[in-house]
Amino acid sequence: MIKIAIDAMGGDGAPHSEVLGAVQAAQEYQVGVILVGMEERIHGELKKCKARDLPIEVVHASEIITMDDPVSSAVRKKKDSSMRVAAKLVHEGRASGVVSAGNTGACMAVTKLVVGSLSTVDRPALAALLPSARGRPTILLDVGANVDCKPNHLLQFAIMGEIFSRTILGNLRPKVGLLSIGEEDIKGNELTKEVFGLLKTAPLNFVGNVEGRDVFKGETDVIVCDGFIGNVALKLSEGLTEMIMLSLRKDLSRYLSAQIGALLSRKAYQKFKARVDYSEYGGALLLGIRGVAIICHGCSTAKAIKNAIRVAHEYCLNRVNERIEEGIKALSLTRQSVSQKISIH
Repeated sequence: MIKIAIDAMGGDGAPHSEVLGAVQAAQEYQVGVILVGMEERIHGELKKCKARDLPIEVVHASEIITMDDPVSSAVRKKKDSSMRVAAKLVHEGRASGVVSAGNTGACMAVTKLVVGSLSTVDRPALAALLPSARGRPTILLDVGANVDCKPNHLLQFAIMGEIFSRTILGNLRPKVGLLSIGEEDIKGNELTKEVFGLLKTAPLNFVGNVEGRDVFKGETDVIVCDGFIGNVALKLSEGLTEMIMLSLRKDLSRYLSAQIGALLSRKAYQKFKARVDYSEYGGALLLGIRGVAIICHGCSTAKAIKNAIRVAHEYCLNRVNERIEEGIKALSLTRQSVSQKISIH
């Protein structure tokens, strides 16, 4: 049975949300769960959930990395943190993946340090699943793991995103785009111009440059960028979503006619809310590590934790890491062959 380690002390609602989400995942998806954190508190929550006879283990960790902890010192000093112990379980092979709603920077650092990268991957990338007008999510990567990138890094991000889109989201031939300031080939900075040329010759369904306004249209399945741009785009979209939801609630409660309209359009409103709800996919995935790591929002609900475990489970079942290694190796061989032909001529 595939087992996923959960940092049970990471989120704002820890350990309640983490334990309840883990129980629901174990019940629904036939996945083993290892809850990591303060044993007494975790067992107390498990008793409330009546979680007997479920494939759930508890591993004690005496420390917690908080949202306020500086990343470098937290990673270095808190060696018995729930986050680090959970990552260690993956490194030791006792778990196949880790889920945390803790400090994002610390989680990325701990995972890369303790679990390590795949042998073919230069840098892991953080991938976010964004809602789209067509219903199926769009993958945006990198959204924060690598602020400064080289062209080859973005090429590898594209390979990893394309494989995830194909194997987990079911897109037979995912369309891959490059986030830039214009659709024309010549638009962008030095990085995007060089990456454009690499993506054009790669064995991908590359559709060219994609502008910011096109991200949510759903016409492109995978959108690649460096972590600086990706993080700004992600935070901007999250802020916009919150503003829209808040504005809708205010306007609907202010006017009687709007309240009547709200009753009539409740299903449409609920569908919209579900479409933009981060908890549907749990969190962002750190692609390119030995295993799988899903980093959730600090305010993650039990539903978000449950869905993060589901995605991690599917990731392992579909051997995504093996496919990533094969894809990057095949790309490397193709590029070597092309360069040899050029040198002969």
